[in-house]
Amino acid sequence: MVARRTKRPKKNTDAVLVVGLAFVVIVLVYVMLNAGRINAAGVSTTSTTLIEVKERVVRESVIAGSWYPKDKSELEAMLDGFLSNAEVNPVSSLHALIVPHAGYVYSGPVAAYGYKLLEGKQYDTVVILGPDHHVGFNGAWIPKVTHFETPLGLVEVSPKAGELRKKSIFTDIPDSEDKEHSVEIQLPFLQKTLKPGFKIVPIVVGNVDGKELADALKPLLDDRTLVIVSSDLSHYHSYNEANGLDAKCTKNAPEVNIEGMSGCEACGITPIKTLLYIAREYNWTGQLLDYRNSGDTAGDKSSVVGYMSVAYFEGVSDVEQEFLLKLARRTLNEYYANGSMSQAVYESELTPRLKKTQGCFVTLNKNGNLRGCIGHILPQKTLYECIIENALNAALYDSRFKPVEKNELSEIEIDVSVLTVPKKLEYSGTQDLLDKLTPMQDGVVLKYGWGGATYLPQVWEQLPDKNEFLSSLCVKSGNQADCYTKNPEISLYQAQVFKEQ
Repeated sequence: MVARRTKRPKKNTDAVLVVGLAFVVIVLVYVMLNAGRINAAGVSTTSTTLIEVKERVVRESVIAGSWYPKDKSELEAMLDGFLSNAEVNPVSSLHALIVPHAGYVYSGPVAAYGYKLLEGKQYDTVVILGPDHHVGFNGAWIPKVTHFETPLGLVEVSPKAGELRKKSIFTDIPDSEDKEHSVEIQLPFLQKTLKPGFKIVPIVVGNVDGKELADALKPLLDDRTLVIVSSDLSHYHSYNEANGLDAKCTKNAPEVNIEGMSGCEACGITPIKTLLYIAREYNWTGQLLDYRNSGDTAGDKSSVVGYMSVAYFEGVSDVEQEFLLKLARRTLNEYYANGSMSQAVYESELTPRLKKTQGCFVTLNKNGNLRGCIGHILPQKTLYECIIENALNAALYDSRFKPVEKNELSEIEIDVSVLTVPKKLEYSGTQDLLDKLTPMQDGVVLKYGWGGATYLPQVWEQLPDKNEFLSSLCVKSGNQADCYTKNPEISLYQAQVFKEQ
């Protein structure tokens, strides 16, 4: 293994010569050592297997010590602080994020709202789209390196980057990497939140058509791939003026309204539009997680830069969430007023997602305590019908509680969980099971013997210890508390959770 560190790839005649001579020596030694060797069948082996020598090219940080701390412990503490202050409901099937890329003291608190959704998740590939700020060129560029380095360690570049680089839309502009920060600034957050093993496809975006770039990226996209768009919003306006300008971005980006993005003052407008073309084709839902500017995060409001975090996923939109919560509330109010539910829902109110057959749970809380929770784990009815049925079930038929009384309705808060389809978890032994669970994200279905039960992802808030979580789930299923150590059948699902404000 030959290692080389560089701030940008460049030719080095001496290095190439040394590597070439080393290769020749290794091959000659290999041939000599294997000459006349006898294999298991008693046949002399004279053929030689070539030894592949790969050069590691490390792109060193160009912003550690300025844009974020150079010291590993200091950087980790800063990231932990940002993430602990970010409160965001989990989403299912997360595919992409828009996050800012300024110095961490300015944009880190906003970026954390996006990265909070990644904690404990696992992706094979992360495609990072960041705008060029320094050179100016046509097309897009992928640095010719094997690794990026931050104070938290190395991040490997995916082999997919090499294949993508062959497409005509990509060019070779190495000078851009000498100062460019838009890709690198995202790496410590990724290293902190994602499970190890991911590889990146780093793309610096110049003057290019967003639709064309989106088409080039589509072969890379699957459930194991995450797209990160790196972009700030308006630059150096007064605080109030910035809020007005950025409203165009924070409204239209989550709505996947490409046409409405005209006039959005974002340095990464082309990467954003590229993502929106993808989101539109794959029918992803966008959700604004946070918007602030440097006046909010750093204090000086005389000349600010705007930041937003937006998530894209397969789930119900903010408008659909509001509809479902009002539907659940109306169901309860009508039942307790009239003794029945008309179930009158106008077709014009229903989006395709609301008519999709999908699992759901409705949870009723009173003064912060559980008052009822019932639902369908597997898809049985359309989503809106699932909400109507289980709002009543949670109020009337949860065997753990007496039925909700009419005078309690004003104290009841409704939570809705929209579920993905559970997938059976393959694991080997108790420790492997524990290692594969992700608290706050995984809903768990446990089946052992004749019993079975589930806990929604939000139950991790009360039972954060994995052993206690599974032990309690065993008891709920009617089994002994240690049944999870006896290889029960485990299925996992995720939930998009939202509640009345």
